[in-house]
Amino acid sequence: MWPCKSGQRSDHPRKKWVLAWGLLGATGFLQAGCAAVPDRFSPAEPVDPTSFSQAQWNAVLQAHVRDGLVDYPAMQRDQRFHGYLSMLDRVDPGSLPTEQARLAFWINAYNAFAVQGILDGERPAPYVGWYRYFKLRRYGVGGQRITLSDLEHEVLRRQFREPRIHFTIVCASSSCPKLQPWAFEPDRLEAQLDQAARDFINDPRRNRFDPHAKIAYLSKIFDWFEDDFSAAAGDVLHYVARYVNDPEVAQDVAAARYRIEYLEYDWSLNGIPPTEASHADPS
Repeated sequence: MWPCKSGQRSDHPRKKWVLAWGLLGATGFLQAGCAAVPDRFSPAEPVDPTSFSQAQWNAVLQAHVRDGLVDYPAMQRDQRFHGYLSMLDRVDPGSLPTEQARLAFWINAYNAFAVQGILDGERPAPYVGWYRYFKLRRYGVGGQRITLSDLEHEVLRRQFREPRIHFTIVCASSSCPKLQPWAFEPDRLEAQLDQAARDFINDPRRNRFDPHAKIAYLSKIFDWFEDDFSAAAGDVLHYVARYVNDPEVAQDVAAARYRIEYLEYDWSLNGIPPTEASHADPS
């Protein structure tokens, strides 16, 4: 979620990189820069795209995620998780047969890499933590290496232009969308995207609506990525109204009878933290 290109609001907190400059050192900071997304992928032992499956990741999520809370120590011990990460490095995403398959692939990859970043001892915490977690740590996909930042901004946002991805990718923080206890699948993707949007927008811990004061208390995600939502619906309120369950609230929100106040973002971990021992190679 750390921006590398334009298209995100300038007050995004992870753009407060000046503090990181002094701590990381100007030279190292500039060298890290904004990594390019590979033009093509070349896995050493490619998986047949027709046989690629999200079954391992789905099983891991079902076993270790409860109501969005992640059991990170259990993830670290689960060889299916490490097997899934290895398989991601053997898939050429461009060879997957449909756009739905490619989008599902990248959403699942982001979430798996975000978990691995925590297991590697990183944290998306201000300010150096944000930079290390989103822009320095790299993960193997298709024989190449990619950061969470580039995966989000240069792949998911730039290539797919689907605002609902903001309700599906989870950067291990309490104010992020809940990590779902299932993998995103190409043949169910449209329904899953809608479910993720409704779950997030109607979760009172992340968004809430005061019908008396006519205030929509919204996640900072709608502020940071206002351009994405406005491009899809004209403005944030019209976009949010599509998914509000209460029909009266939805009508008033769509009619702009509400004003927006953005909630403070909670960067605390979204689950049971890994132990120091779990940072070691599980093999």
